[in-house]
Amino acid sequence: MSIGILDYGMANLRSVQNAFGEVGHAARVISTADEVRHVDRLVLPGVGAFADAIATLRQHGLDQAILRFIDTGRPFLGICLGLQLLFDVGHEDGEHAGLGVLAGSCERFTVDAGPAALKVPHMGWNQLEFVRPCPLLAGLENDCNVYFVHGYYVKPADSSIIATTTDYGGKFVSSVWRDNVMATQFHPEKSQRVGLAMLKNFAEI
Repeated sequence: MSIGILDYGMANLRSVQNAFGEVGHAARVISTADEVRHVDRLVLPGVGAFADAIATLRQHGLDQAILRFIDTGRPFLGICLGLQLLFDVGHEDGEHAGLGVLAGSCERFTVDAGPAALKVPHMGWNQLEFVRPCPLLAGLENDCNVYFVHGYYVKPADSSIIATTTDYGGKFVSSVWRDNVMATQFHPEKSQRVGLAMLKNFAEI
C-alpha cells in the first residue's frame, strides 16, 4: 500500500509526510501525473490562493491526474486548500473554476464585519461538530479540537456530503465525505492526537 502526497508547490509537505510516519505509515512526496497513477492513496494538501493553485495543477496536467485517480475509487484526502479546489468555483480575487469533483463554491469569510467582528483568516484551534459518520472520523469524539488556518470556506450544493461543521461567527463546513473522497478544511497534520488518528484512519481504509 502506497500513499502519495502531491507536491504542486503550495504546501508544507514534510509535516504531512512526518505525521503519516508517526502513525506507522510511510508516505512519499510525488509531483507528476505518472506518479499519481501508481499510488494507492492520494493526499492533496495546500496553503495559499485558489487561483494560483488551480493554475499550477492545470499547467502540469495534475488536474486531470487527480480526476482520473478519484474515478478509480481509490481513497483520496484533500487538506485545507486541497478541500477547496475540489469544488466547482472559487471566489478569491475573481471567479476561478475548480476541479469540479464536488458541486458548490469556495467563499470568503465575512465575519470580520460588524460590531461582533472576528479575525480573518480563521486561525487556531476550534471544535468539530459531527454531522454524519465518516471513515476519517472513526474512533473520535464529537466536539474534538483541530487546527485551522483559512480565510475561505466551502459551500457545498449537496448538504449530504457534509461530515462536520465548525462555528466561527456561524457554522461553516469543516469536512466533507463522498464515496472515496474525503477532505478537511483543518490541518490533520497540525492537530496532534486527533489529526494523527484521522491520518491513520485514512491510511487503513
